[in-house]
Amino acid sequence: MTNAQASLAHLYRVFTKPEGQDSKLAQIERHLSDNLADFLSRHVVASNRSLEDIEQDFNQSLIPEQPQFVSEHAEQLLDKLVAHSVNTYSPRFIGHMTSALPYFHLSLAKLLVGLNQNLVKIETSKAFTPLERQVLGMIHRLVYKHDDSFYQQYLHNANRSLGSFCSGGTIANISALWVARNRLFAPRGQFRGISQDGLLAGMQEYGYQKLSVITSRRGHYSLGKAVDVLGLGRQSLLTLPCPNQTLDPQLALKEGQAILAQGGKVMALIALAGTTETGHIDPLDELADVAAELGCHLHVDAAWGGATLFSRRYGGLLKGIERADSVTLDAHKQMYVPMGAGMVLFKDPDAGNQVRHHAQYILRQGSKDLGATSLEGSRNGMAMMLYASLHILGRNGYELLIDQSIEKAKAFAAMIEAHPHFQLTTSPVLCLLTYRYVPQAVQERLLVEPQLANSLHPLLDELTVAIQKHQRESGHSFVSRTRLETQDYPQQAINVFRVVLANPLTSADDLTEILAEQHRLAVTLPQFRQVMEALG
Repeated sequence: MTNAQASLAHLYRVFTKPEGQDSKLAQIERHLSDNLADFLSRHVVASNRSLEDIEQDFNQSLIPEQPQFVSEHAEQLLDKLVAHSVNTYSPRFIGHMTSALPYFHLSLAKLLVGLNQNLVKIETSKAFTPLERQVLGMIHRLVYKHDDSFYQQYLHNANRSLGSFCSGGTIANISALWVARNRLFAPRGQFRGISQDGLLAGMQEYGYQKLSVITSRRGHYSLGKAVDVLGLGRQSLLTLPCPNQTLDPQLALKEGQAILAQGGKVMALIALAGTTETGHIDPLDELADVAAELGCHLHVDAAWGGATLFSRRYGGLLKGIERADSVTLDAHKQMYVPMGAGMVLFKDPDAGNQVRHHAQYILRQGSKDLGATSLEGSRNGMAMMLYASLHILGRNGYELLIDQSIEKAKAFAAMIEAHPHFQLTTSPVLCLLTYRYVPQAVQERLLVEPQLANSLHPLLDELTVAIQKHQRESGHSFVSRTRLETQDYPQQAINVFRVVLANPLTSADDLTEILAEQHRLAVTLPQFRQVMEALG
């Protein structure tokens, strides 16, 4: 057999299923599965190997010339990749919006890859397309609460769309503002619409001197990307101060009216339902009134907090979300499906037609191809993961997950407030909170000499950063950090620890140990000595 024939035979085996359950590939799958299960079950969050050392494992720029046996490559993945990945399943990984997943998603992921459906068109997703439309309908009903007749009319309507799946909140937010922009600059007279004639022609046709999008400083960074991509420019995004962590409706109205008085137009008002940093929820009902008065699109970024609607106890925190023109949700956050499952929903089933595109070979006029109204083209069928979760967990299961995460956050907040060396900086509304390390002696001194705050806060900021870095590098637990203004410090941003308590595996003992580890680290650091020396 020639080298070319041998290579062809090898490639054929790669694309076909080996015979029998005891095939080499089946053994490798079991080996990988066992190692992955062992990795995920550990308490450790990450190995203590440095990023620079790990980079050396992936420091080759040449594509390998020769094929490699699957077994050999799998061993390399175990040694180089799995062993040094971040263990987001760990109950002590509580710093970001990524959590443990239900076990059944591991098997479903194999099915998803095996079927390799492309949701851009019916011809590559005949069953997945109606499944995705149904899942969108389920979540749309959770948000907007229409009756059966509405969904019977629009769920599988080729000329209407309740929304679309996408890779995450960034694409969902861009998609929502894309629709808002195109709807604002609708065709009239000789103007064929912004999609045909562009933004400059639209501004001239409608006589707007400027275009603005209003949100709070807690708005997700993707909003800056959105106004950039849509040609508005980042200066068009007006981010208003929010020392109480939520957008003040009166301030939003005042700023919006000032824009109108200058000959401008507010394209969209963006409210937040679960801010990324603190989990707060804007007053959605009042902001809906503001949007109505300004005559603008109301978008609610509920990428994190939208799942709270599953809870009968806490769902009322999102009162007014049903008035939004569009809503962003991420299923890979509190709906516990793997990464890459965002959604944008539209109250008006006609809204998606503002961005409808067609092509001769796909996305034909009148087809049910999902790519006709989505920003992304080729994408996989992640809706299947949420479809499975909605059935396996049910609303009651999701409600239990949401309720226990919020209650856990409240319990941790109480734990922090009771600790002599920690300060709670933002109380939990959902399952996020922030706090910082402030030695008891410093707290007592500031009570009697508040003027020392200006000199002590920069030192406390440095101490917070140092604790967070050392805790992360030790690999036993992880909290993130951010910098923000709080109700107690409205004029001065401070560094704080940021915690997300969505992992159902996290226990009170884990939280106790995380605080204990931070205290142990703190007293060994030079930044701690600097703080204590500053007391005099």
